[in-house]
Amino acid sequence: MLIKKDPTFIQAYLEDSSSLKGGCADEVAIPENLEEVSSFLKNANSKKIPVTISGAGTGQAGARIPYGGLVLSTEKLNAIKEIKGLDKDGIASVGAGVLIKDLKETCEKKGLFYTYDPTEQTAFVGGTIATNASGARSFRYGPTRKYVRALTIVLADGSVFSLKKGSIRATGRTLEFEVNKKNYRIKLPSYTMPRTKNSAGYYAKDDMDLIDLFIGQEGTLGVIVEAELAVLKKTKDPFSFFTFFKDEHSAWVFSEDARKARPLSIEYFDQDCLTLLREKYGNVPDGAKAAIFFEDEIIDSEDATLDKWEKLLSGHGISLDDTWVAMNEKTHREFLDRRHYIPERMGEAAKHSGFPKVSTDLAVPNEKLREMLEFYEDNLKESNLRYFVFGHIANAHLHVNMLPSGDSDYNKAKRLQLAFVKKSISLGGTVSAEHGIGKAKREFLKLLYGEKGVKEMLEVKKALDPNLILGRGNIFG
Repeated sequence: MLIKKDPTFIQAYLEDSSSLKGGCADEVAIPENLEEVSSFLKNANSKKIPVTISGAGTGQAGARIPYGGLVLSTEKLNAIKEIKGLDKDGIASVGAGVLIKDLKETCEKKGLFYTYDPTEQTAFVGGTIATNASGARSFRYGPTRKYVRALTIVLADGSVFSLKKGSIRATGRTLEFEVNKKNYRIKLPSYTMPRTKNSAGYYAKDDMDLIDLFIGQEGTLGVIVEAELAVLKKTKDPFSFFTFFKDEHSAWVFSEDARKARPLSIEYFDQDCLTLLREKYGNVPDGAKAAIFFEDEIIDSEDATLDKWEKLLSGHGISLDDTWVAMNEKTHREFLDRRHYIPERMGEAAKHSGFPKVSTDLAVPNEKLREMLEFYEDNLKESNLRYFVFGHIANAHLHVNMLPSGDSDYNKAKRLQLAFVKKSISLGGTVSAEHGIGKAKREFLKLLYGEKGVKEMLEVKKALDPNLILGRGNIFG
């Protein structure tokens, strides 16, 4: 196991995509196997030293950033042990430090594919499990949770816990199990989770599977070292459209009809997102003020599938002359690059401004989406802030990114962010649909579940991590 104490080396582990500042740590440990993770945690726990688990640094909520103590990096736990096809689909056995892009490429060579398709393809598998990440294609395929079949976890005291899906279930809201001859009896939180995409706090339902508690726990209950993931038989190559609209409301209406056709994904981009796209791609139609990017697969025949979408487009008065169409893998990849260019360019703009972007990760029930969109529109247009609205409109899940240029703007953006969070909650939505809570959204979690709900989560953590060493500052203050 590598142990690094050089401040210059440690600096790279004190940041992620959240822009949170002030991180610090005494050392970084880089284990290469399960035994080293176990030994490291056993020693840290005996001395009650805080440990922050570090993934790839692609997170948006600051969970990776330590504020004291030790960092445990999973970067060397990067073995793809086995990918095997079964009669129908398959199983991938991987280390927590495997990159999503490497997993997907290896699966494709075997005629399989892993459904998670994030903007950041360099995310680690372990990090995506720890936040129950989803991405654009979760509209059809669902979030990471749906594909986790087994986990190897190291608890705070160094105990190794191998857990298979379906092996241990709660009775009502009580979980009972044994690890390393120690018996655990955990009372799950009593709150009701939002009926949307959700990565806010601990998963809690009646009669739930124990494995679901460790998915989305953001490094506060144990270290995910290995995972078995379900992978699917590769279907035909997807095709995709970039469809442009003269106003944002027309794009909203189209997305509602497109959702009924159940494509792979439907993504929305507002006028300011198209301004970024025009910087690199000159063929964005003049006058376009919104766009929908959607992907689908040819299930039966190419003609029948295309005919379905052509009818939908023409029914909304959309000219194919103002629509980009990708019907082969090469062009489809180019379209994905364009889709990913927008948030990447947005991040660059935020860095150049000198102030952190202020963003949201909210999802509401489908029937409340229009109300949420109108709330965004009314408040943002009056703010005089630079802002971008984009994301997974099929899941009623959009990201608002505000780029302040000074202290006054920043304070205004933070007030708007809080107003958006409260509105989402009032509509039955979540405060974090895919990025987790981390250190950046703890106050939002209290608004969602109340002080009682957060205290109940803390009792779950105390049962598994009595010295509270893991992920200190994540989810809880």
